[in-house]
Order: sequence, then structure tokens, then C-alpha cells
Amino acid sequence: MESRESLSILALLLGFSQALYLDQPEHVDITSRILTINNGSRELLLEGDILLPRGRNALVCSDSSCFWKKSSNGLVEVPYTLSSVFSFSDRTVIANAMASFHNKTCIRFVPKTNQTDYLSIESQDGCFSDVGRSGGAQVVSLSRSGCVYYGIIEHELIHALGFHHEHTRSDRDKYVKINWANIDPTTQSNFKLKNTNNLNTPYDYSSVMHYGRTAFSINGLDTITPIPDPSVKIGQRKELSAIDILRINTLYKC
Repeated sequence: MESRESLSILALLLGFSQALYLDQPEHVDITSRILTINNGSRELLLEGDILLPRGRNALVCSDSSCFWKKSSNGLVEVPYTLSSVFSFSDRTVIANAMASFHNKTCIRFVPKTNQTDYLSIESQDGCFSDVGRSGGAQVVSLSRSGCVYYGIIEHELIHALGFHHEHTRSDRDKYVKINWANIDPTTQSNFKLKNTNNLNTPYDYSSVMHYGRTAFSINGLDTITPIPDPSVKIGQRKELSAIDILRINTLYKC
């Protein structure tokens, strides 16, 4: 009887923690939340949440050294460590976000054993990550002061897998208009196009990696406008899109 009662309590705790961290305000998209949390961060961040790269563009990688390696079983194992500062609830949300990759791709986030390259998931000054596998212990920061949300965790983990923001992909200008007058000149570099491998996948307005309309706005007006239909929704707040999943599976040959 006690065992059944304990399981019931655990199930309630899991359900509560999921509800708590999935319940984000409907009007707040993932990237807007990240940019707000990272405002004033002591880290040098590109595009709001990317650690300053070490001399290479992760998504265009001639020798695959910046991607995680596939095992003989066909799975791509990404080792990680998790800081002890995260609470039970935090760990549950992080595990749920990782499971979304396990359920839909061949990516498997696995606890580190003796691997040299791994993700060190910590609560530092904001939400941020490297792009791709950078070698050694690479930090994925999920500050407990606002980053431990399902969609934000997915967003930062996708960076770690090798993907940039959608609005900076090489063919961006065919699909969105950047309103430079609404962007502070000191932050315009956050909209610089990248030499990306788009993997023959369509531009994805619904990507969890797409900035919201007013990212880095100095006047509250749109900095990004979809074209030709300006009413298309961008900057979602929920989870991996179908094309996000397709792109991961394509890149890693799942």
C-alpha cells in the first residue's frame, strides 16, 4: 500500500512540475523570453544566446568535427552532465525536453561516463549554448531564474546539435524582411546572414529557432516581417516544429 501511495505522490509531483514549466504566457515567444533573460548577461553572446564561436561556423563543417558522432547502433549519443544546483522539478523538465529528441530523432542525450566531449548543463548567467560540438566540456546554460522551460531547453539543445537561428539562414531575405530602422545599430550584427547548409529543407516560420517579430527592437515595432504575407506567425513558444525534427534527422542521417 505504501509503495502505491509513494508512486501516486511521485506521479503528482511529475505532473505538477511539467505543468509549472510548460505553462508559459501565450504572448511570450521563446526567443523573446531568452533575450529578456539574457539582457545584461556578463557573457559575450551572439544573436542573444550563442557563445562566441572559436573560429568556425558549426553548421557548415567540412570534416564533421563540429557534429556529434553516430554510434554503430545508428544512434547519436550526446553525453552530458547536470549541475547539482538544479532541483527535482528542474531535472524533470530538462529530462522531458531531452525526451522530445529521443522520441522523434536518433539523438540520445546520455549521462557522461568517460567521454571527452560533452555538454555541461549549468545554471549560469542566462540561457545560452555553443553551436555544434565545440570539444571538451561545453556549457549549455539554463539559468534557474527563467530558462528552465521546455521550449527554451529544446532551443538551446538544438544550438548544441549544430543549428543557428532560423532568421539568419543564408536564404532568409526571400522569406522575411529585416526592418533595420527599428534595430539599434549596435545590435544589428544579430541579424547577419550565416553561410548555412539548409539541408534542402524549407524556411520554417514555425521553427523553435525563429526569432519573434520584435527581437532587438528599439521602439516596439517589428524588426522581422514575414514576406509576402506579413500576417504569418513567427516566434512560437511551444516545441520542436515538424521541420526542426526533419532537419535534425537529415543532418544526422537518422
